[in-house]
Amino acid sequence: MKTIKTIAAGACKTSAIAVFAAAFLAGCSALPSPPSRPVHYDFGPGAMASGPADRRAPLPPLALADLEAPGLVEGSTAVVYRLAYADARQLRPYSQARWSQPPAQLLQQRLREQLGLRRAVLKADDGAVQAREPARGNKLPLVLRTELEEFSHLFTSPSDSAGVVRLRATVVELTPAGESLRGQRVFIVQQPAKSADAAGGVAALAAASGQLASELAAWVEQVGQ
Repeated sequence: MKTIKTIAAGACKTSAIAVFAAAFLAGCSALPSPPSRPVHYDFGPGAMASGPADRRAPLPPLALADLEAPGLVEGSTAVVYRLAYADARQLRPYSQARWSQPPAQLLQQRLREQLGLRRAVLKADDGAVQAREPARGNKLPLVLRTELEEFSHLFTSPSDSAGVVRLRATVVELTPAGESLRGQRVFIVQQPAKSADAAGGVAALAAASGQLASELAAWVEQVGQ
């Protein structure tokens, strides 16, 4: 009898340990998992190979000023969207998506790459230096100033959306008497998003930025003639 009681006691003890272990594991599984890290996006690697040689004469140099972004939160890398069917005035950030740099910097880089395909692109400071040295006798480069007014993933319905980029561009000529306006234009480009999420919005905005850069380069070429 003593042996039977000992075995029963041991079995109860083992069963209690098993129940405690199961409860402990269940408690651990109920704990909140650590938050996932946001995904970072940019516009892609850009051109992977040099294009064919252009037999036309290269275009004159252009001074590109730093892109200003009065319509965006300064320094923010959030990927933002708007719900046009709810409240189009409200900017909403995706919680798990970020740009690798502020959008203004990414777009500035894309503009520089596109403009640089057929001309030397200088910094605006470089143009200012030349302007202070008229003795050189060189024609001063035109200056391109840009303002990014809109850069968002716009939803017209829960399933239909597009990447929207709106940019104001101004070209001025530096003269001894000051600046002379050569042209100003607002570019608005929309590219449909393939999915109603951050990844779809990012791809659409990257495509819209590339198209805008091409249109801007063609316009600057016309203005500079």
